[in-house]
Amino acid sequence: MQVRDGMSPVVLCVGPAHTVRAAARLMADRGVGAAIVIDPDGHGPGILTERDILRSVGAGEDPDRELVADHLTAEVVFASPDWPLEEAAAVMSRGGFRHLIVVEGGEPVGVLSVRDILRCWTSDGASSPVLSGASAS
Repeated sequence: MQVRDGMSPVVLCVGPAHTVRAAARLMADRGVGAAIVIDPDGHGPGILTERDILRSVGAGEDPDRELVADHLTAEVVFASPDWPLEEAAAVMSRGGFRHLIVVEGGEPVGVLSVRDILRCWTSDGASSPVLSGASAS
């Protein structure tokens, strides 16, 4: 199974000038854990995740005043739609993150989350070698 089989092709995009609260509201409304941040003046897309929002709020920052630009991850690891899901999972595990922006031809075409990978593997009968030796606890 490939990244294209598990990714969400409909992505939420926000701008760097959105407030953290506005981005959080959009993410909650769409039921997603990450938003792609498109900055027309930037060098490429960034990503804002639930974790970024939690860090800001947990630090006591005002989500109505804080801007996405100050909380996004700009150094993003991108996935190809042709990667095997196992490769994407390994990259996420090594990097300690839960979302990958999927890019094709230099343009974002989707987002892949850990939840997406698990959904694919469990609906696939958990046939992935990564899961085949796992036991439930």
